Amino acid sequence: MKIITRRALLATGAVAPFVADCAHAQGTWPAKPIRWVVPYTAGGLTDVATRLTLEKIALGQSFVVDNKPGANSLIGAEFVANAPPDGYTFLTVIAAHAANKTLYAGKLKFDPVASFAPVSLVGVAPLILCVTNDLPVKNVAELVAYAKKNPGKISFGSSGVGSAAHLTSEMLKQVADIQMEHVPYKGTAPALADLGSGSIQMLIDAPIGVISNVRGGKVRALCMLSKERVPGVEEVPTIVEAGGPPLESSSWVMFLAPAGTPKEIVDRLQGEVAKAMNDPALRKRFAELAVIPVGASPADTAKFLNDEIAKWGKVITTAGVKPDA
Repeated sequence: MKIITRRALLATGAVAPFVADCAHAQGTWPAKPIRWVVPYTAGGLTDVATRLTLEKIALGQSFVVDNKPGANSLIGAEFVANAPPDGYTFLTVIAAHAANKTLYAGKLKFDPVASFAPVSLVGVAPLILCVTNDLPVKNVAELVAYAKKNPGKISFGSSGVGSAAHLTSEMLKQVADIQMEHVPYKGTAPALADLGSGSIQMLIDAPIGVISNVRGGKVRALCMLSKERVPGVEEVPTIVEAGGPPLESSSWVMFLAPAGTPKEIVDRLQGEVAKAMNDPALRKRFAELAVIPVGASPADTAKFLNDEIAKWGKVITTAGVKPDA
């Protein structure tokens, strides 16, 4: 557990004990530090984007960032789903949260939608498609043509079953009508190492984990899975520019609260997130991570999550993806 200290308490007097009847009032919240669960290890996109954003939120209290990795984010999500809805526990999720609705259907001890109150879609990180330097293709059009001529010869890695990287590759297979073999890894780093050595031929992931290898010439980037070029990686063409189908896919960072958290607390926090997204220093750091800042309203965040659940549910069902045992 690590603490982000942003500023001293605004009030110098003793903090009154928590009283349930008044804690929900916007004027008295927050009266103590806020626990923020990140269901992944420290240092990755989810963790970094969360910490950068929280550093810009001024509520007069500190945030305690609690990394609870494991089980494709299920451990951390279940913890927050069962937390009191008092405005003192929040959760960061990414695309895997949407996929889990279908991937673990009937097995979850919480509901990825009903167990939470949406706060804000913080940012979107379009994914990058990379290939090993030895693969004889220069763009996505040539990749698809090569895959059609050599069904099953291309192996693609991912950071794990059900990850955005995995499901985006499955979506590309379905849309382009090609056959490729999935090789799951425990994280991006080992997958990237095998891509560099040629043990696998393709990897889709967030730019934060692979762009240094691209710029260092260890692997080759063919496209971004985005409609427009992405700040921070402007040199990489969009998938359409690279001759591929008009697919868009991203990892993303979303803030959630336990279901039942008072609307005034959710709205106040979302307002602070939206203000943070306009901070020039934060926008610069997000660009360095190839993350597009959003700061969406709770209603727009709920719609986005439902759309992602529907999109990935279709991909999972069509591909017959099963979770790791």
